[in-house]
Amino acid sequence: MTSASALSPQARSAALDHLADSTSELDVLVVGGGIVGVGTALDAVTRGLSTGLIEQRDLASGTSSRSSKLIHGGLRYLELYDFGLVREAISERGLLLTRLAPHLVRPVSFLYPLHRTLERPYVGAGLALYDAMAMLGKYEVGVPRHRHLFRKQVARIAPDLRTEDLVGAIRYYDCQVDDARLVMTVARTAAGHGAHIATRTKVTGFLREGERVVGVRAVDLETGRELEVRARVVVNAAGVWTDEIQELVGGRGSLDVQASKGIHLVVPRDRIRSQAGFITRTEKSVLFVIPWGRHWIIGTTDTDWNLDKAHPAASRADIDYLLAHVNTMLREPLDHEDVEGVYAGLRPLLRGAREPTSKISREHTVVTPVPGLVMIAGGKLTTYRIMAKDAIDAAAHSLATTINTTVRASITDRVPLVGAADFETRSNQRVMLSRRAGLHVARIDHLLGRFGGLVDDVLELCAANPGLAVPLDGADDYLSA
Repeated sequence: MTSASALSPQARSAALDHLADSTSELDVLVVGGGIVGVGTALDAVTRGLSTGLIEQRDLASGTSSRSSKLIHGGLRYLELYDFGLVREAISERGLLLTRLAPHLVRPVSFLYPLHRTLERPYVGAGLALYDAMAMLGKYEVGVPRHRHLFRKQVARIAPDLRTEDLVGAIRYYDCQVDDARLVMTVARTAAGHGAHIATRTKVTGFLREGERVVGVRAVDLETGRELEVRARVVVNAAGVWTDEIQELVGGRGSLDVQASKGIHLVVPRDRIRSQAGFITRTEKSVLFVIPWGRHWIIGTTDTDWNLDKAHPAASRADIDYLLAHVNTMLREPLDHEDVEGVYAGLRPLLRGAREPTSKISREHTVVTPVPGLVMIAGGKLTTYRIMAKDAIDAAAHSLATTINTTVRASITDRVPLVGAADFETRSNQRVMLSRRAGLHVARIDHLLGRFGGLVDDVLELCAANPGLAVPLDGADDYLSA
């Protein structure tokens, strides 16, 4: 599985050769290498369908590397009475944490500050429902239940929080993940099971036989090579680029996707002393202060974006907005000099009537505008697997007539991602691995949290070439290997 799942230049060339082979026709071709696209490829290939995926830039180069990096149910959706979305997302959170990607997904705690005594029963009831949905779901919960805290307890946990303005807080748990690494790991898992994945390959048009879509025309952006990829069903999972793909098929689409910009600030961990993150409501959205290694991630905004989708940018007003809100919570205010990094991403939201993006649901929709073409948009990082399942379920109706057989049901809830299988074993062996490799245990822990059972591959590289066992210049957490 390890070598078969490699996403190397050689694997890319082999994938392109297979996709361009005029003598073979794929069952499913996925357009888009974000989390929904790679999830769709994994769902398809594990059902026994011949599968390809093309992405015009790199995996997770758009929305899927610029999120809040949370795997969560979404507390704010309880207030919107979107119980179905919350229940679905919390169930997926447990599945990812305990079965599919325990090496990548980990619990993270948050404080929900309470400013008035009357808030406690209201917020407490919401978090009790949040926990109950997790416990009543199909999968293990994997995180502790919420706890009510009084002012002194909050001060011990978060010395830099302005507790004099609070009556207490409620501590609850969600999960976090390196979003881009999750995408790459899902893609590697799909490749390991036989999917053909080619990045830097742009769709330029659709192949048609009458009304039916039978593949795409594409160009390899590295060589200029043009190719035709034939497929019984094309699944468009292009996210905020959905409208552009719809134009290529003659405007025959029925999804109205609005790009909503969300920005995040990155500040050093020592600027806020706290053992937990924070969450609070603003007049427009929800403010998260999320622990992330040696830093905090502070976000997010929720505003329309109608400019270059490949390069969303944070304005000074966006940064000021986040700083102003987080500073209402802190004893020592942050300023622009504390901000070490800023990133902006676009959410693909499904729009009906004109309304603010902060009010649009994160639920997803799957449509089949013409035979042979499935389009999926909306949703959120946490529910990527459900979105992928729904997309291939829609494709299955078309495939049933073209390949004259019934497509099997999705099994991705039982397919661990690469690295998950030996994660617990290798975690138990962390001290032994540390001694054998001559690396600090903390370094092994870091590798385990990114590679899981594939840590053996990295350590083999270090053993074969000791020069690779040294940290990268300017990025001490990362080995050259």
